[in-house]
Amino acid sequence: MRLEDYWGVGPKTSELLASELGVETAVEAIESGDIRTLTEAGLSRGRATRILRRVEGGAAMDVLATRDAREVYKDLLSVIGRYAVTDHAADRIRLLTPLRDRGDVTDRLEDVIEARDTWARLDDAERETVMDAFEAYERLDGDLSAVRAALALRDAGLDTGVFESLGELDADALAEAADALAALDGDGSVAAGADETLQQLDTQLGTVEDLAADSESVVERVRSEIRTSEEFEEGVLDHVVRETGTDLERARAAMPADATDARDFVAATLRSLADDLRSAVDERAEAVAADARETIDDARPEIDTAVEAVDDIALSLSLARFAIDFDLTRPTFVDDSDVLAVENARNLFLEANDETVQPVDYAVGEHGLQYPTANAPPSGDRVTVLTGANSGGKTTLLETLAQVQLLAQMGLPVPTQAAEVGLVDAIVFHRRHASFNAGVLESTLKNVVPPLSAEGHTLMLVDEFEAITEPGSAADLLHGLVTLTVEREALGVFVTHLADDLAPLPESARIDGIFAEGLTPELELEVDYQPRFETVGRSTPEFIVSRLVADADDREERAGFDTLARAIGKEAVQRTLSDARWSR
Repeated sequence: MRLEDYWGVGPKTSELLASELGVETAVEAIESGDIRTLTEAGLSRGRATRILRRVEGGAAMDVLATRDAREVYKDLLSVIGRYAVTDHAADRIRLLTPLRDRGDVTDRLEDVIEARDTWARLDDAERETVMDAFEAYERLDGDLSAVRAALALRDAGLDTGVFESLGELDADALAEAADALAALDGDGSVAAGADETLQQLDTQLGTVEDLAADSESVVERVRSEIRTSEEFEEGVLDHVVRETGTDLERARAAMPADATDARDFVAATLRSLADDLRSAVDERAEAVAADARETIDDARPEIDTAVEAVDDIALSLSLARFAIDFDLTRPTFVDDSDVLAVENARNLFLEANDETVQPVDYAVGEHGLQYPTANAPPSGDRVTVLTGANSGGKTTLLETLAQVQLLAQMGLPVPTQAAEVGLVDAIVFHRRHASFNAGVLESTLKNVVPPLSAEGHTLMLVDEFEAITEPGSAADLLHGLVTLTVEREALGVFVTHLADDLAPLPESARIDGIFAEGLTPELELEVDYQPRFETVGRSTPEFIVSRLVADADDREERAGFDTLARAIGKEAVQRTLSDARWSR
């Protein structure tokens, strides 16, 4: 396959990868999702990630039909990535994509649930052992890291649940393979300290080379140690053996028979001995390397299995830690109808930032959830118009629904007590963008209408469409968008302050409302974020103006806000302030 056949690989990228890696290695890296190899070749992490996501997810990435949907997706991956137990697991998390096939979704979900249950069963000591094994994994390179991690986890008795694949490994073969892998450096040479004999020979060679570099000093030291000149040759032999630790016979064999004088004798002896030791070092190194390569080749199937098992365990446990920390649950997938129904759904981004979250119930489409409250989402309405208080959490609810849908389609548990989800082909999430010009209107319509018009199942999550054009036209356009959503049998939630201008709504569409309760003693807006169904929520400008009146320090500023208070109803503002003060 040509490199340029892959999405996002143009001529320049292809040339870079071919020159740095070679085409075959580059293709292998792309097919295996190897971000590290691609970035080391010179690609930015972002570009490598985008290319590999398309290889991993293919057409399923098209479910992210708008920029805001893509932002939610990237932010989800960012939160999940905080729980990665290894850098490689973090790379694999970056490559998680929505899945198109229901079987793939279910398989991934089952793996994550099993990993979650496995991690939950471990005690603190066992969890520490796991994290220590992966910390050691990070300090090593290549196959050795995974083999050592596999042995450490297996030795700790972790071979059930998500660790089950470790129990099938041959521990003895892996231990031998680990020693062989540790014996070789990345370039195939023998690693320092890998073989005691080789290390001894190498040390001896270094000492002999040092003596040879100053052979005059050797002559002088030997002469100071002997009584007669006839003892000189034996004195040299004894000195060299004592100083270098070289074998006596090896040293004697290096002594020349035809030296002209003492200096020539010593220099020739040391040169010959160094040459001999150098050959011995090379021969031993080749023998050790060959033995290690043979051991590795013999154990290659076991090594590859260990590498795959450890990488999969690292990813699964990363996802498990994420699921446990956010108390995520298994969604129920509904095949025969489009539905998105949630019970006690929480916004994951708010929780990730340690903000207080009020769980909410909501639903569009035909669902079977049994809500325990009287204010339960009706079943059957495919489209809703969500109305209500300023700062009332309407956009947050849209984002929460997008999170649930995306996590479910990625085969991950969701931040709810219960959820029913139908897989969709496009998520059209559009946040409120406060730009009022024809260009923004045109670009917005081009973003939200084509996915809805295309074949397949679509989820529309549109926030304050009226913010991009004048109210009259906005109401007409929004009514048309709601109508189109119903006609295309899509699901939709539309946030707006123009509910009264949308009547009559199409059949199978309803209006829900979020209500503000007043101001807290600290003059913060107090909102019940749980929507009330089939009820129009109202904006609460009197609460906002009340707070501004109370907070105004400047007399003229306060007078200005008093004018606004009279415009919207002085009594309502005074009543709000009175209630807030009474609560104090």
